[in-house]
Order: sequence, then C-alpha cells, then structure tokens
Amino acid sequence: MLRKKNFKAAPYLFLMPCLLVFGIFVFFPFAKTVLYSFTLTNSRGKPVEFVGLENYLKLFTSPAFYNSLKVTLLFAPLVCIPTLVVSYILAALANAKVKGGQVYEVMYSLPMAVASAPAAAIWFILLTSGRSGVVNFLLGTEIRWFLDAKFALLGVAFVTVWLNIGAGFIFLLTGFRNVPDELIESAWLDGAGYFRRLFSIITPLASPQIFFVVFLNIIVSFQAFAQIRLLTQGGPSYSTNVLVYSIYQAAIRESRFETAFAQSMVLFFIILGITLIQFKTEDRMVFYQ
Repeated sequence: MLRKKNFKAAPYLFLMPCLLVFGIFVFFPFAKTVLYSFTLTNSRGKPVEFVGLENYLKLFTSPAFYNSLKVTLLFAPLVCIPTLVVSYILAALANAKVKGGQVYEVMYSLPMAVASAPAAAIWFILLTSGRSGVVNFLLGTEIRWFLDAKFALLGVAFVTVWLNIGAGFIFLLTGFRNVPDELIESAWLDGAGYFRRLFSIITPLASPQIFFVVFLNIIVSFQAFAQIRLLTQGGPSYSTNVLVYSIYQAAIRESRFETAFAQSMVLFFIILGITLIQFKTEDRMVFYQ
C-alpha cells in the first residue's frame, strides 16, 4: 500500500505573502478588467449594464483604435532593433579586456538607473525645437522633434531606446561572459580574429540572453507610457498615440472606462501572442551549452 504523504504547511505559508500581493495587484485587477470589458460603465468606472461583445464591436470599427494599433506596431521596431544593436555593440566593447573596462560598464548601464519621467525631462530639453535645443545645435538643424508629426514618433522612440539600453547591455554582457574562456582561447590559437570569435563563438553561446533581450524589448515597447505622456501626449495629430496611451486617454481623460477595458484586453492578447511565439521559437533559435 502506498503511504499517504504528510501534508506540510510551511511551503504554502512562505508563498502566502507573494500570492497575496499578486492576488491583490495582478489577478484581481485582471479579472475585473475581463469582466468590465463586457459592460457599460459610469463616469467612475463602475459597471451599470452588461452588453456582451458590444464594446469590442465598437472598438474594431473605430478608426482611432486602428490608428493606435498602427502607431504601436510602428513604434515597436523603432525601439527594439536599435536597442538590441546598440546594447550588443556596447556589450561586445565592454567584454573586451581593456584597461578601465569597468568604468565603461558603469557608463553604459547608467540609463537603467534613470526613471522615465526625469529621462523624458532631460531629452525634452536636449531636443527642444529650433537652434536652442542642444541636438539641433549640434546637427545644425531646426527640427521640431516633438511638435512635428513626421519626427515625433522617432523622438519618443529615441528616448525609449536610451532608457532600455542599460538593461539590454547588462543581460548581453552577462551572456558574453558566461562563454567558457577555453573555447575563446582555442579559437584564438587556431588563428580566429576578434570578429570571428565574436560572431562564431560568443554570439551563438550567448543566444539565450540575446533571445531574451529581443522579446523583453518588444514587450517594453508595447507598454511604453511615461515618456509619451510627458513628451507628446499622443500628438501631434495622434502620431504618437500608442495603444497604452489610448487606454489612458479613454479611461482618465474621457471617462470611457468600458473602451479602456476592451483596449486593455486587446493589448493583453497581443503580448500573450508574442510570448507564445517566444516559447515556440526558442528551441530553434537558442543554443544551450
């Protein structure tokens, strides 16, 4: 006969604080969002009538929603690709054993310590319109970075890239330094140059970190809010009105909470889809030692 295992309450007691925090601040709000997305709400966000899929039908027939979705899909690669490329270059430079390398590591990771609000304020001053802005002065231009629909999304993307470089740099540098020294030394003895070692040995073995940084940047780009709120407020002409900011406008500015709930669910399924793609493609794109 199989003996019944003695129930031990201690592990569950240790998990209770974490589960309680997640339940209050994650699972409960998510459940309310799902439920309220099928209702009409009053000006305080309280449900007053169940309407089924009506909110979603209105959403998917709204030109403003499709504009927000288009802006979000444009914004994501403008953030993800430069962040990955710059982080990769900086990590490769820091990984090279040079004198004073630790100073460079601190400098490259500094943006990670700056919150979105002060970073937005700093870059708003640097990218001020006209020749009074530092960037325009150095470039000899008079671009209205946050006031011209042609450049506003690029300006916000640039600030977002700067904010995310630090985290990407740290993850990639960790991956590069996890590569065994024996492999690199063997390649060096076989006559492989620096770039050959970087692209043929270090990069493949650091693919788990590279893969993680790619999808981390995608999700961060879909959730960008503070810099858009402070720099452009979704303008000009809705050129920076990404989905997250559209949710904020619908709920806080216009008191259309049911629309915000429905948009939140759409954003959730987009991020869920990206996460599922990550799991599906991991085995084919990631090389584990």
